[in-house]
Amino acid sequence: MKVACVGGGPASLYFSILMKRVDPSHDITVYERNPAGSTYGWGVTYWEELLNDLHGADPESARAIADGSVCWDDWVVHIRDRTTVTVEHGDEGFGIGRRQLLGILAERADSLGVRIEFEREIADEDELADVDLVVAGDGVNSVLRERHADHFGTEVAVGKNTYIWVGTTKIFNAFTFAFVETAHGWIWCYGYGFSKEHSTCVIECSPATWRGLGLHEANEADGLALLEKIFADILDGHPLIGRAQADGSAHWLNFRTLTNRTWYRDNLVLVGDAAHTTHYSIGAGTSLALGDAAFLVTALHGDTRLQPALARYERGRKAVIRSAQRSARYSAQWYENVPRYIDLPPAQMFALLGQRHSPLLPHIPPRLYYRIDQMAGRLASLRGFNR
Repeated sequence: MKVACVGGGPASLYFSILMKRVDPSHDITVYERNPAGSTYGWGVTYWEELLNDLHGADPESARAIADGSVCWDDWVVHIRDRTTVTVEHGDEGFGIGRRQLLGILAERADSLGVRIEFEREIADEDELADVDLVVAGDGVNSVLRERHADHFGTEVAVGKNTYIWVGTTKIFNAFTFAFVETAHGWIWCYGYGFSKEHSTCVIECSPATWRGLGLHEANEADGLALLEKIFADILDGHPLIGRAQADGSAHWLNFRTLTNRTWYRDNLVLVGDAAHTTHYSIGAGTSLALGDAAFLVTALHGDTRLQPALARYERGRKAVIRSAQRSARYSAQWYENVPRYIDLPPAQMFALLGQRHSPLLPHIPPRLYYRIDQMAGRLASLRGFNR
């Protein structure tokens, strides 16, 4: 099979690796419009379950990813400037630099015979008329998907809060949350390490707080200086590092949850952020993209007919993504309603932070939900069941 992967992100590269492992005769080219090593972003997160799946699919790249990752199993929450809650030995999580992850996958793909063409933009699948399959892994703003937006039934829901994704030289040894009250409302960040030199910070607040603090009109340098003062207690004097846009303005965004009615058209199929997005607060984007790649390979080699294989891929992955997007939606809503939970006793607030994916949480008074959750946990323990 001759395959063209448009976009050099995790989904496209991992798909090319697994396809070559199944059948080295596949002719696969990955087209990436940017130069090699020029990826945006800081660190990405993933969980132990994904690492186990990667070892099962391609042990060599899995070992390289594990070796290049940092690990944490502690969670720390700072509330205002006086309360800190630490939970030890929680879920084991991992962080790795996005550039490093892509470098590992690109090197592995190249070693298997995949061609990778950087600085090559594909704006129309007609440029690839001689291929059997076009895999659109060109991100949330996918050009190939937008050419057929009516067919795919693309819909985008825009979140209320504003956020910015920055780096720092402060190394967080635990997954760290910080909630700070300002004269204009609450602002918070979550930070996690992804290398020996850097951590990622995602900073979020309501639009009213964003405007009240003047972040909507501050250039990147001034905005980061203000954020460094707000989060001084957890940064310990370390700077925040941004990614200014061409005009020097800060890269503040509203998260966009993207869905598609269908994921394929003729020989064109969507993967990763081109097919779906989930709110960053559940840390699932990279895992879901790699899952798309693995499932698509399985579907293609389970049926020699292309259309039934793509239909199987769509059905199987939609079920997974639907559940993840539902959890992400509730998580995003939790953050949109931080004042509802912030004045609870610290242990209760932390417990509800961990349960923010629950569909019941927005509809039950927080203290009552906490008591119900605690009771459910005790009953599950007595009966020998997981919560």
